[in-house]
Amino acid sequence: MAEASRVRAWRPDVPGIDEVFHARFVDHAYPPHTHATWTLLVVDDGAVRYDLDRAEHGAVSSAVTLLPPGVAHDGRSATVGGFRKRVLYLDDAALPAGLVGRAVDRPAVVDDVLRGAVDRLHRVLDRPGDELAARSGLALVTDRLVAHLHRGGPDAEAVRDPRTAGALRDLLDAHVVDGLTLDAAAAVLHVTPTHLVKAFAAEFGLPPHRYLVGRRVDLARRLLLAGLPAARVAAEAGFHDQAHLTRHFRRLLGVTPGRYVRSARPSRATRPAGPARRW
Repeated sequence: MAEASRVRAWRPDVPGIDEVFHARFVDHAYPPHTHATWTLLVVDDGAVRYDLDRAEHGAVSSAVTLLPPGVAHDGRSATVGGFRKRVLYLDDAALPAGLVGRAVDRPAVVDDVLRGAVDRLHRVLDRPGDELAARSGLALVTDRLVAHLHRGGPDAEAVRDPRTAGALRDLLDAHVVDGLTLDAAAAVLHVTPTHLVKAFAAEFGLPPHRYLVGRRVDLARRLLLAGLPAARVAAEAGFHDQAHLTRHFRRLLGVTPGRYVRSARPSRATRPAGPARRW
């Protein structure tokens, strides 16, 4: 008896992404069909054979596959054991319509940086509370896709705009707890979200959402050492919940908030007095 198919699908609260779809198929074959969205596909196990506009192609784990809206395609496993894939269905406006023909001609993009960015975006979308990370990740993915399709490869030079990057840092510092959406920041600074992400990364060496998480972890450390319980610290430091705090705290510091507090030395005000020192 063939192994049953397994699927997960949801609609994230992220403009530009219509649906996230994760699936494991063994013997399922897609008939010819079209989507109204861009289909951004990565294969994590096995391989997929498909016809796109009557031309045969393959999707493998080393590549990112982009299928344009309105173009017929099918799909079936290229290996006996089936395949496991993750798909982002992007709004048709997420990429320029003029790139449809280029995507038909070259649907597979081999780019380790892009592959890693798509993987991280899926991980962010799989958990709540990281809207800025999701928007930043999507901006980087779509910008790199456009570079491949429109210009033949990713941009060689980073965006240098120290003034805008500094202004975004000031905005993030002013909204550590309540957060800031990428669209709101872009509207205040009169630039595109993609420009914001690239300028910030070029100036400070990390994307804006990671900077914000670092500031929140710094605040959480101070609150924990002040004696506040972790659940309250999570809320007051801007995290979605205690699990969200713990995940980022452990990623940055290597320990959980609980272990961090237990490792702390008592302050001078609370440390019990010892015997007088002799000189």
